[in-house]
Amino acid sequence: MVDIPQIASSVASLKQSLEAHRYICSDQIATAVYLAYHLRKPVLIEGPPGVGKTELAKTTAAMFELPLIRLQCYEGLDEAKALYEWKYGKQLLYTQVLKQTLDEVLQGARGFAESVRRLHEFGDIFFSEEFLEARPLLKALRSEHGCVLLIDEVDKSDHEFESLLLEILSDYQVSIPEIGTVKATREPPLVFLTSNNTREISDALKRRCLHLYIPFPDIGLEQRIIHARVPEMPAQLQTQLVNFIHALRDLDLKKVPSISETIDWARTLLLLHADRLDPELVKNTLNVILKFQEDIDSVQPEIGMLAKKATEGR
Repeated sequence: MVDIPQIASSVASLKQSLEAHRYICSDQIATAVYLAYHLRKPVLIEGPPGVGKTELAKTTAAMFELPLIRLQCYEGLDEAKALYEWKYGKQLLYTQVLKQTLDEVLQGARGFAESVRRLHEFGDIFFSEEFLEARPLLKALRSEHGCVLLIDEVDKSDHEFESLLLEILSDYQVSIPEIGTVKATREPPLVFLTSNNTREISDALKRRCLHLYIPFPDIGLEQRIIHARVPEMPAQLQTQLVNFIHALRDLDLKKVPSISETIDWARTLLLLHADRLDPELVKNTLNVILKFQEDIDSVQPEIGMLAKKATEGR
């Protein structure tokens, strides 16, 4: 077992531990995780796709040796998929058994009122813990020794789902009409929400969270990320690759390369035994970092010039 209080004793210690798990980050990111742990506040992480928002939650779970419970958001997500639902098949089976033993249940009952009362006693069992199917949010609250709860791409869900989250994010509890209030057991979950800014997140949700924006890294930080993720890559090629990626991000593209695509390209060049950014090699692997054909078509005439600048360090 890791010593979580020791890891989270300072921002510097936490940052060092994240980097030991190959998550290279800024002081701002390490500070946000530090505050989230000590203040027990959820963190809303915003930024472009592929900059390490989801990876931060996954690395934090690995660093603290806590289970990761992940809820992937999408349009139409509701409480039955996110919070809980009833085991309808088990309820139906129980109903059949009750029908078969109805005479035993009602044996000795005097009059209609007492018969109804006895049936109501059995009816309450249908909506008890025994028939409750916990989904990610409820599982996180019930996690006995704590966990990391990742609510991924919350901006893809509906506004109604955001309302469902408010009680959980503020009080680490949820109200189930048939059972009552379920509160976090012992350690409340460490909650990370991510957003790619496809829509505006409500003020009510933002008020309950610490805010962290992760931009694209500068050249120095991205080189450290590549070194951590692809340590076998020669330093010279690593520098050229990062320079080329940053030049692409300055162009008017439909989707600029993210950090995850930089890492994929680094692994691709390593697999192809490249020792420098050759224009022909760049042309043949451009589809690894650019995801739209119109972007590839617009960049191809500039490959020679971009590769030359990258190799010359300009």
